Amino acid sequence: MISNKYVDDYIQLYETGKIKLNKERVLLIKYLKKNVLSRGDLYFDEKMHENYIKFTEKWYFIMEPFQKFVTAFVFLFYKKDNSVFYEQFLILMARGAGKNGLISTLCHFFISLLHGIPKYNISIVANSELQAKTSFREVYDSIEGKEVLEKMFYRTKVEILGNDTKSILQYHTSNAGTKDGLRDGCVIYDEIHQYENFDVVNVFSSGLGKVPNAREFFIGTEGYVREGFLDKMKERAMNILEGKDLDDPLFPFICKIDDPKEMDNPEMWEKANPMFSEPRSTYAAGLFKKVLAQFKQLANNPGNREEFITKRMNLPEVDLAKSVATWDDILATDRPVPDLKHRTCVGGLDFASIKDFAAVGLLFKVDEEYIWKTHSFVRKGFLDTVKLKVPIKQWEKDGLLTIVDEPVIDVRHIVNWFVEMREQYGLTKIVADTFRLDLVKTALEAEGFELVFIRNPRAIHSLLAPRVETMFAKHKIIFGDNQLMRWYTNNVYVQTKKDGNKEYLKKDEFRRKTDGFQAFIHALFEADNVLQDDVDFFLDDIDF
Repeated sequence: MISNKYVDDYIQLYETGKIKLNKERVLLIKYLKKNVLSRGDLYFDEKMHENYIKFTEKWYFIMEPFQKFVTAFVFLFYKKDNSVFYEQFLILMARGAGKNGLISTLCHFFISLLHGIPKYNISIVANSELQAKTSFREVYDSIEGKEVLEKMFYRTKVEILGNDTKSILQYHTSNAGTKDGLRDGCVIYDEIHQYENFDVVNVFSSGLGKVPNAREFFIGTEGYVREGFLDKMKERAMNILEGKDLDDPLFPFICKIDDPKEMDNPEMWEKANPMFSEPRSTYAAGLFKKVLAQFKQLANNPGNREEFITKRMNLPEVDLAKSVATWDDILATDRPVPDLKHRTCVGGLDFASIKDFAAVGLLFKVDEEYIWKTHSFVRKGFLDTVKLKVPIKQWEKDGLLTIVDEPVIDVRHIVNWFVEMREQYGLTKIVADTFRLDLVKTALEAEGFELVFIRNPRAIHSLLAPRVETMFAKHKIIFGDNQLMRWYTNNVYVQTKKDGNKEYLKKDEFRRKTDGFQAFIHALFEADNVLQDDVDFFLDDIDF
């Protein structure tokens, strides 16, 4: 058994009802009690932690209980070799909860003699230079005019040096090409809600391990990128908190409201922003007043609800007036694909340009559920020009798409795919809009397919929109494990026109492709004329 007074105090605040915690932090306490605090091979370096707290409160700010709780685990070590127990920290809190301030103090302490590890270099990484400099600038400014600190640290506009340890603090943008090869002891990843993949983390983490007690901190607030880096980190965190992965060296501190309805109750806001727990500091009181004013303005500015609940309540929410479905409903399409033998199907086809993407697919109906089997073709020249921040190579490896190195996507790829599907499923009918279908019409008809022309594709969007929304909400759509199709669907922007009709457009014209979703819509338009809830039959069942 091990203990730390700041950890014990924080847990007691919750257990006595003095603070409110969200589900993830309740799980964290249970996990820590059962799997960490019960161990005998670990110890809190309380002297170093106290030095850190004194350093922070002398040069920065008075620390809150939750900050002392989290940082206690920064100084949790193995007894056998004095190495850190937690190598990584995920700190996910609402905007204004002091993530950067806390990181600033840790960075400053790590390069000081109080930490005591020579050349414990630190990189702060963010998408923009402005954000990357936030904590760097805070450390820089804290030194100015303070004789003691000016003797301990040498600073320039690009780096801060701890004179005693020769440790360097630098900042970087998330462009991996800017990495200059520091032998880091610690890396801070800021704005992780904007990371669409693991590329940046892979580059900067590769420099760790050459300095003792290497640490990584991942900090941010919820954002709008789905199935990117943050979603994968949250999934990893839940595996830890639910006891599914007890060997993962990640400390997950996640603060959010548990239900969108809690947004309407300011007493619940401390779940997302622990600064709001009573008693509030002067800073927290001012911030709470500001957030309350923003909340009251939602009555006259409902369009800001998505931003408010995502950033202030740290709960991602999709504006269904602008999106096809919630992310949870899109994720619900990831279910096993049933046996499609002896089922009728209708084909769907879409490509916005033969120079970038083309999507093909088959739509089936089984037990009132629609199953979409799809494939895409992507031109290599387009990928070389427009750097999509999605795992295209992995999707190709998974068989979800084919990359073709051609001036334009040859229509034979499309035709051959449908021919192959006909051999497996008896496909006869394919749907696409007239403009696009002109390019492949002759080739498809030569193969004997029946073609359905949609003369006004946007008109069918309004026709199908209520049905599509219901199908997603009731989880009547199955894509299987198809991350590409989920990406397509999440990229769709729903535009409601003045007459109330809806159109499916792109959230980003160049980087947020929707071809697979549009092909699905084309097939759905003809579904009622083709698809039935077929039942399996076998020759053995027939009396000759």
